[in-house]
Amino acid sequence: MASLRKIPGCKNWIACFTLPDGRRKQQSTGTPDRKTAQRIANEAEEAAKNMRTARQFHRILSGIYTHVTGDSLPTSAVRDYFAAWLARKAPELSESTNTFYRIKSADFIAYLGDRADLEMNRITQADVIGFRNKEMERLSATSVNHSVKFLRMVFKSARADGVVLDNPAEFVGTVANRHRTKRRAFTLPELKLVLDHAGDEWRSMIYFGLYTGQRLGDLAVLTWQNVDLAQREIRLQTTKTERQQIIPIAAPLMRHIMTLPSSDDPKAPLHPRAHEIVTREGRVGTLSREFYEIMMDAGLVKKKTHKKKADAHGRRGRHAVNEISFHALRHTATSLMKNAGISPAIVQEFIGHDSEAINRVYTHIETESMRRAADALPDLIRKAN
Repeated sequence: MASLRKIPGCKNWIACFTLPDGRRKQQSTGTPDRKTAQRIANEAEEAAKNMRTARQFHRILSGIYTHVTGDSLPTSAVRDYFAAWLARKAPELSESTNTFYRIKSADFIAYLGDRADLEMNRITQADVIGFRNKEMERLSATSVNHSVKFLRMVFKSARADGVVLDNPAEFVGTVANRHRTKRRAFTLPELKLVLDHAGDEWRSMIYFGLYTGQRLGDLAVLTWQNVDLAQREIRLQTTKTERQQIIPIAAPLMRHIMTLPSSDDPKAPLHPRAHEIVTREGRVGTLSREFYEIMMDAGLVKKKTHKKKADAHGRRGRHAVNEISFHALRHTATSLMKNAGISPAIVQEFIGHDSEAINRVYTHIETESMRRAADALPDLIRKAN
């Protein structure tokens, strides 16, 4: 007779029974009700006597589940489960995060090929490691690690749903960044050159980057509801750390904001084109490339040749990290506040670092308030006009 078991974190009972060849099989019954689960397990064991393929068994189990409960068995095919997971998570996440997850899901399904039609419990740690290593051929270590963390989340949910018994991504390690390039801040003359070669929207994005110290992706999706003109503050939640940020608006940035086209819709983006790109693509890759081209036009970086790196494969190989990028505006704001005598605690709060260890990468010294930190930044907007 088939037996039942529970596994930690899984709401549904797991059926345990013997196959004709003597092997023991474990399969989710799809229900937390013990009596129903036992009936499904008993019928599944009987049906398994004539089973020839895993797909045939899943069809038989689905029929048993429907006969016993009147409902459809939650699908466990990789392709279908990932689609259902994305639909379930969509209301909980920002539009850009949803887009990012859809892209990661499509990448994994494409990597699996025909195996994406197998049951979720057929995916092994070797599959996840293979996907991770394939991603390393074309993405940075940071992006690869995001892919691994995404798979951990999906399979953790599948385990809780009783679709898989173990999370094959749980113990897959992240990759080290052995190609780290030391980043640096822009000098003021370099910033002037960049501003001179930027179009209107990009110039505005650069102003926001310098005077808030925030990341490109967070700035690209800013809307008017993030801006409190009465309090002279920008309020946002960072995508990377989910930290709530309240940033005082420096006087030069306030003057610039007042020149932007206003809207009666609080959800209207401050930078429409950048907002549309990040929302559609779920990543900042296109914007990062555009910013690199602006720096190229300003003569600050060389044109990329897409030559092979030692561990890459042609044009899709891993990209080198530049010592200056849009992220360098974060370093620039930090350095400028340091030079103005701002305290480490205030700068850490202003920029949005969550640990002292990270904060030490961005050097700072003493001062009194967030507002003074904002006012310590130079007026590059007046100089640019």
